[in-house]
Amino acid sequence: MPYVKNVFAYLKRTSPAQSEFYQAAEEVLHSLRPLMERYPRYRQYKIIEQIVEPERQILFRVAWMDDRGEVQVNKGYRIEFNSALGPYKGGLRFHPSVNAGVIKFLGFEQIFKNALTGLPIGGGKGGSDFDPKGRSDAEVMRFCQAFMAELYRHIGPNTDVPAGDIGVGAREIGYLFGKYKKITNRFEGVLTGKSLLWGGSLGRKEATGYGAVYFAENMLRARGQTLEGKRCTVSGSGNVAIYTIEKLYHKGAIPVTVSDSRGTIYDEEGIDLVLLKEIKEKRRESLTEYHKARPSAKYIPLSEYPEDGAAVWSIPCFAAFPSATQNELNQKDAKTLLANGCECISEGANMPSTPEAVDTFLAAKICYGPGKAANAGGVACSQLEMAQNASMRSWSLEEVDNKLEQIMQSVHDTASSTAEEFGEPTNLVLGANIAGFRRVADAMIEQGLV
Repeated sequence: MPYVKNVFAYLKRTSPAQSEFYQAAEEVLHSLRPLMERYPRYRQYKIIEQIVEPERQILFRVAWMDDRGEVQVNKGYRIEFNSALGPYKGGLRFHPSVNAGVIKFLGFEQIFKNALTGLPIGGGKGGSDFDPKGRSDAEVMRFCQAFMAELYRHIGPNTDVPAGDIGVGAREIGYLFGKYKKITNRFEGVLTGKSLLWGGSLGRKEATGYGAVYFAENMLRARGQTLEGKRCTVSGSGNVAIYTIEKLYHKGAIPVTVSDSRGTIYDEEGIDLVLLKEIKEKRRESLTEYHKARPSAKYIPLSEYPEDGAAVWSIPCFAAFPSATQNELNQKDAKTLLANGCECISEGANMPSTPEAVDTFLAAKICYGPGKAANAGGVACSQLEMAQNASMRSWSLEEVDNKLEQIMQSVHDTASSTAEEFGEPTNLVLGANIAGFRRVADAMIEQGLV
């Protein structure tokens, strides 16, 4: 379709060297072709041309002092992509890989993910190339305070509400919130993922992982299957992976893998969740410590990974949950998973599968839940935290979890029914992209050219 090709060519010309953003945009634009053909008003209002451009891009310097008294300088980002449905909402990522292209891809995905939840939130994302690994608590605090000293100008409970992402957990959110409160003299719900002591929500920590499992359960239920008794592989060992594993156990499944930047654990008897939480949440150590404490588990270091593949996806499983980072699962991994009998993929990370891997899953017509749908539980629960802050109330874990489960069912049903509407009932990529885009696009048309 020449129209879509022209928009993509425009992106490459005006946003050079942003490969992750191109990948995210190309997937969405390709999915929108049948919508554009059926409803020309979206072309008339040039919604695609508008939606691929962020409403606001903020890039700033973050200067701070390390424990040796040396000045360090990092880049800070906040991309406020689209506010048609509500205040900008999306996490902050602190990781050396962060650059403008990564933040733009994450923010672009966030627009449609947030729209799919049905909740009144727009899309945004932010972060820094700062690496919290190996830094002392004091260094992390000083960096977060320097970061917020600029970011505070651009956020607010009805403007932009950041949350956590890779490298930004409860510790970082605490330091960021403390600085915001000090500068503004306001105690308000400007960040989500806060401590339960001062405005956080029960269930928020678990929400992304739990949501990915709920989404998988909905996909399987539509085919008369369940997770009970099934072996599952999970990548990553951060917040998303840990609580994916926890919910898999709740559903009677057997999660057998976790991974980090150094290697993969394969525990045939099932991952020891208590040990994993101790190592990753309390001690912040490598998975090599898991192997030391549980020698019956197999540890596969990075140096022993299969050529052009990841060890975690070579383990036979019924369902796989990519929960680490973008493009962690390539076409070779996808073919290996299918050859080993995998029937379900539910993405806990943002865009963890390469385009070639996605095409492989779609061609096989297995249950495939793309990240913008399957990992929407985290931002959904963030909005529930915003609602509790606004009402000065706190909900029980059971109430939050029930709402989360209902939201994830709604996300699945919306993506599924939209895919069926456009003649591809098993293609939830198409269904999620069209459903999310249509909700945002209709709101933009109603609000006029702004």
